[in-house]
Amino acid sequence: MNGSAVDAFDGWREARRLIDFGRAALADVGFGRLDRAGRLGPEPGSDLVITARMTYCFSVGALLDWPDCAGPAAHGVAALAGPFHDHEYGGFFRTVPPTGPGERKEAYQHGFVVLAAATAAAAGIPGAGPLLDQALMIMERRFWSERDRALIEGWDRPFCTAEPYWGANANMHGVEAMIAASVQTGDPLWRDRALAVADTFVNRQARAAGWLLPEHYGPDWRVDRDYHADRPADEFRPYGVTVGHLLEWSRLLLELGSSFPDPPGWLAEASRQLYDTAFDRGWQVDGAPGFVYTIDWDGEPVVHTRPHWVVAEAIAATATWRAVAPEPIFDERLTLVIDYTERHLIDHDQGSWHHELDRDNRPSTIMWDGKPDLYHALQASLLTELPIGPSLVARLRAAARPKEA
Repeated sequence: MNGSAVDAFDGWREARRLIDFGRAALADVGFGRLDRAGRLGPEPGSDLVITARMTYCFSVGALLDWPDCAGPAAHGVAALAGPFHDHEYGGFFRTVPPTGPGERKEAYQHGFVVLAAATAAAAGIPGAGPLLDQALMIMERRFWSERDRALIEGWDRPFCTAEPYWGANANMHGVEAMIAASVQTGDPLWRDRALAVADTFVNRQARAAGWLLPEHYGPDWRVDRDYHADRPADEFRPYGVTVGHLLEWSRLLLELGSSFPDPPGWLAEASRQLYDTAFDRGWQVDGAPGFVYTIDWDGEPVVHTRPHWVVAEAIAATATWRAVAPEPIFDERLTLVIDYTERHLIDHDQGSWHHELDRDNRPSTIMWDGKPDLYHALQASLLTELPIGPSLVARLRAAARPKEA
């Protein structure tokens, strides 16, 4: 790698540092939210996404034979298969204890259960195989729409009434989950469905919009460009174009392409278009280093807040592109984003990464309070060290033995 910041960055060591920080999140049921100092919060209950993501992260650690990772991974699997599982109607509760009659089940959360279970199964965590079978059954029966070539966004608890909305975010994470499931099970069905989803949202919708990916659609699949105009900084469904998702899709398209002996040519083309659009329209567009959270349909910044996960996805996408096509621009951009991460995001005093910065790159809490997420930063750190492959598990298996951290 070129550039002092990249030369000095050790992805294996940073991943170990993140895992060590996350150990404190172990809760009675699954995992809880950590504050900025890495302390478990006092609020009761656990969150499905946090538990699934942390189970995934510790399963990655177990796959790498890192000490004291298999236990937390097994703890997470037991929580997902036990208290989080709705034994009456199927699927998984968003929180434990459940919120009550208004409890909803969404593709976004269920995708992370599939990802966690597939990764835990790859690491040999007890109970992960049956959990994966269960999660894929729900994905198949309740969320997959063959007619629409996409995942249904969400349901009420008994799976009677679907939400009248189609969302790119849930489907993007569904693609990641489907690829991981295909790698673990050897079943190309889920890989092919991941390709169908990518075709729906990227090859059709993003291409038609000049690679400014529309995120929100009505029940008739009409793009809703004004969705959440009154809540532009929504954490999961913000108004406009989400810059980080362009980067995340870029990486996923390359990984998906690597799973085919003869991948469709549009995958690499679309990946590069999304990648370049994110850097051209999102990086330092308000005068300060960093990626803005969202832009409008004219490419102007809307939310100037800088979430850590956007930079993590920039690292992941750039490292993946560098593994596929070692061009100088990827060395330059990897140097750029790692230098930014070292200067502004990595908390060298209290651990992990600051989850959010304001437009002046100072720690902020507009959308994120605390440091509950290892998923994005852990993946980004590891992908700086790995060759191309369909999933993180596949890429780890294809890599040389990790350096000691």
